Amino acid sequence: MKNITKIFTLLALTGMAFASCIEETFPESSTVTSEQVGASAAALDASMSGVPSQMCQGYLIYGSQEHEADMAYPALKIMQTEMLGDMYPEGSNSGYDWYRNWNTGAASCGPTGWVGWLPWRTQYMFVKSANDIISAVDTESESCTDEMKGYAGMAYVCRAFAYYNLMTLYEPKDNIYTNCKDVLGLTVPKVTENTTGEEAKNNPRLPHDEMIEFINSDLDKAFDLLANYTPSTKLYPSLAVAYGVRAKVALWDENYAEAGEYARKAIETFDGTPVTRAQWLDLNTGFNTANQAWMWHVHYDAENMGNLCNWTGWMGSEADWGYSSLTYPSIDRSLYDRIGDNDFRKYTFIDPAKRDFYPYESVRDDEWFNSTPDYLNLKFRCVGGDWETYSVGGVCDVPIMRIEEMYLIDAEATGATQGVSAGVAKLNDFVKTYRDEEYSCEAATLRDFQLECMWQKRIEFWGEGEGWADAKRLEAGSMQYYTGTNAPAAIFYVNAKGIKPHWNFVIPDTESQSNKALLTTNNPDPTNVIQGAKATINEYYPSTL
Repeated sequence: MKNITKIFTLLALTGMAFASCIEETFPESSTVTSEQVGASAAALDASMSGVPSQMCQGYLIYGSQEHEADMAYPALKIMQTEMLGDMYPEGSNSGYDWYRNWNTGAASCGPTGWVGWLPWRTQYMFVKSANDIISAVDTESESCTDEMKGYAGMAYVCRAFAYYNLMTLYEPKDNIYTNCKDVLGLTVPKVTENTTGEEAKNNPRLPHDEMIEFINSDLDKAFDLLANYTPSTKLYPSLAVAYGVRAKVALWDENYAEAGEYARKAIETFDGTPVTRAQWLDLNTGFNTANQAWMWHVHYDAENMGNLCNWTGWMGSEADWGYSSLTYPSIDRSLYDRIGDNDFRKYTFIDPAKRDFYPYESVRDDEWFNSTPDYLNLKFRCVGGDWETYSVGGVCDVPIMRIEEMYLIDAEATGATQGVSAGVAKLNDFVKTYRDEEYSCEAATLRDFQLECMWQKRIEFWGEGEGWADAKRLEAGSMQYYTGTNAPAAIFYVNAKGIKPHWNFVIPDTESQSNKALLTTNNPDPTNVIQGAKATINEYYPSTL
């Protein structure tokens, strides 16, 4: 039991003591060997239990209150929503929004800034946790049970998912604002359970095709290892989730046939149904409690969280304990206007006409409601409606993957492989059946149809960030300074053609210093390349090359 306790502690806090993602050595007194970890299913269970805790650990990287966006995986969801320009801080002072540089690109986006450092460090800490478990299980051994194989399979999914996130963030897209010609097609260094310290000192960025092959090899292993094992909780990735990650990877790779195939496999294997209207709008459980649509999620524990660095404290507008009570996270007006008036997803954002538009319900009183800014989100509710006590109202679930994403991937993939009309039919069927019976997509070209699929993701997953990788892949652009914009300040007036330049994340200096292969292959610094104060309304910012 002593070793198992050590394992749990190690995996729950994995990486906090490391200066770089490639360091693999632990003090002898604070860890156990792979043989000890893999000695029993009980030990593996203790190891794996630390992974979901790590994925929502506040102050994961620094271990203390250094940066309020140091929120592990949930931070990525907020970053991606801000990068899209789909969310603004509509409180009295946008400076309380620690995520705004992901939206604006105005500061800290270079090699010494935290815009690239936080997600890099976070995702590689997840890689390290997965590597530890993978290295501990000999899946070829006759003594390896289906349960033990299952733990290895889950670890392979976690590693594949982390590398997918790293790839979408750091693989550059060509654009008219920064010169990426020398690094196009490069992703990130591959660090596995077999990477040595010497190899890590000269570990180049993997080309796109090689990274896709590597991720898919991990997922192929996961498919086999999870075939006879079902996780006890959706805090762990299942076979359906593995299929879902494969669908996401294939979509980024523009392998639409494979994206559709695996999205359908995920739907069939998971056997869930989309979030209902009643669940979406519930005052006490709305987007804070896992349900039949959630394939994979994390969970906050009262003993492991503070009032600031947690999901509800950032995204739950009714909460009175975190930054959300200062920033008032709100939807971009142009995205709000895309939602049909009969689409119940629209009712989680406060219309300028307030209750003359819809009879909104809130656990807060009328004085609070009447003082709220236009377009404020009510999507993420406080647990049990408790808006006063963070250790109650903030003890929530946060989705990592929902079944709705698979339906939307399948629709786009169908349009790309079987013709636009076939894709339109699938998209219309999904939205009409589950969201707005009056919806009608009438796209005639593949480009218009793919963009509409992206917009539907940005509506469906507002605050969850799932549309961001699509916007980067499709080079959908950003228009935040337009007639009637609710962007709170000029710094947010980012009208970018193609992509925002800071969508190409910069590898941190700390990594380049320890890995010489990165010294000459970093992405260009996009900091303040587009200056909102110099923007022209309703027009894209001109090329800076």
